[in-house]
Amino acid sequence: MKNTYMINNYKNIANKFCEDGNFIRAINFYNKAYDLEGGSEDIDLLLDMALAYDDMENYDFAYQKYEEVLNIDENEARAYFGLGALYDNKQEYTTSIKYYEKAVEIDDKYDRAYFFLATAYDEIGDSENAIKNYKKAIELNPNDFWAYTNLGSLYEEMNENELAYDMTREALGIISNHFTALFNMAVILKKLGRESESVKYYEMSIKRDKENPYSYLNLSIIYKGQKKYKKACEIISEGIKNSPQTSVLYYNRACFYVRLGMNELALKDLIKAIELSEKLLEYANEDEELAPIREMQAYKIMFR
Repeated sequence: MKNTYMINNYKNIANKFCEDGNFIRAINFYNKAYDLEGGSEDIDLLLDMALAYDDMENYDFAYQKYEEVLNIDENEARAYFGLGALYDNKQEYTTSIKYYEKAVEIDDKYDRAYFFLATAYDEIGDSENAIKNYKKAIELNPNDFWAYTNLGSLYEEMNENELAYDMTREALGIISNHFTALFNMAVILKKLGRESESVKYYEMSIKRDKENPYSYLNLSIIYKGQKKYKKACEIISEGIKNSPQTSVLYYNRACFYVRLGMNELALKDLIKAIELSEKLLEYANEDEELAPIREMQAYKIMFR
């Protein structure tokens, strides 16, 4: 009884250090618990230790602790899930899938295992199994924001845009102001031809994350398509202000300036874009929109 009390006491102290991000101190107290009689057989302690080592990116020690758990109980689903996460971290998705599959085989109500199994399948391009497992995660946890969001993204990539819309709407029903879901909804609505709604969602996504360059880029391209070049410039200029190292923003503003007949400003932006990303020079040399710039003497001197 005394050892159980001391083990739990050390575990509680260690857990508090983990919450504070002080994993070295946490491991110190976990080891104190582990060294007590019965500590090395305490599955919850071993799992906590494995998670702490994982957070420290000490994957070999984490792997060792999960193996210790399985030596005690070969049907401990949490250990298989943890091993799957370790291989996820190493981007060895085929191996991580095997462990996640084992976890859900043992515990068919393990919603997090289904979620990460889905993401691993998505990483290897197996959309069918990714969709199946996201749906299972949602079935077990109807408030899983990220399962809906990721499933919506997957459908959008497959050009199943009505399904993408439905899933993303569900995500926004759970967290109404999350940047990722707002941005994704803007993309989907544009593909569905609902342009005015798409604009509103891009504007909302910008309010949630002013530093993400792609909200500004995509929104400015909508205005370009409407031939509202001045408005497109205003939007993308705001993006440059908040994300000044993003080359594609300068490149696209150069294209908008050409449309407005402001070739000197266009060349200045193009130079900046290529300075940030040299590969854009290849595009610039072929881009019909930039044909007037390529005739400028300054362009020929700098790039030819």
